Amino acid sequence: MLRFDDPDRIFAEGGAQEAVPHVHLYMLDMAKKHDVRFDAVLMPSNVMDAHYRSFARLVMPRRVSEGVDGVLLKSKTVQPPDCLRYALSLASDAVVTGLDTPAVIDQALAVTKGFQPLGRAELAQLLQKTEQVAATGEYELFKTSAHFDGTAKHPDWLGDETPKVKALAPKNAG
Repeated sequence: MLRFDDPDRIFAEGGAQEAVPHVHLYMLDMAKKHDVRFDAVLMPSNVMDAHYRSFARLVMPRRVSEGVDGVLLKSKTVQPPDCLRYALSLASDAVVTGLDTPAVIDQALAVTKGFQPLGRAELAQLLQKTEQVAATGEYELFKTSAHFDGTAKHPDWLGDETPKVKALAPKNAG
């Protein structure tokens, strides 16, 4: 989501939610056509998914065949295990990591087997190692560029831009 009223569009009758995962497939088609690569295509997957509008059967194989762009690793300051240990040490309910080859799966299993959150010293060392290259946002393109935002180049993809935003002021505000 990019804009405040995107949820209104997504969950409206005839909205994107009704078309998942076909929207993902169309998005991949359009991205390829416009020479855009995505860092990730995410959707919860479970055993029921296989039987109805299956993301796992329709989208995942396509995404794997097109590859994933590991932008953070291009910084040459961290390795995948560093990234996973950091993410697992955060206060989150779930961590999503790419598992595209048996070697990467083995690597993730090695990190998670007997996992202990990063200690203060380890965290400080990792943050110090990445501080300089992270300062400009060069490796977080979703924050600093339109690299992952096809609508920046094609605003017509958004359709009607009439705001549907309701006042955010508290009810008792005077």
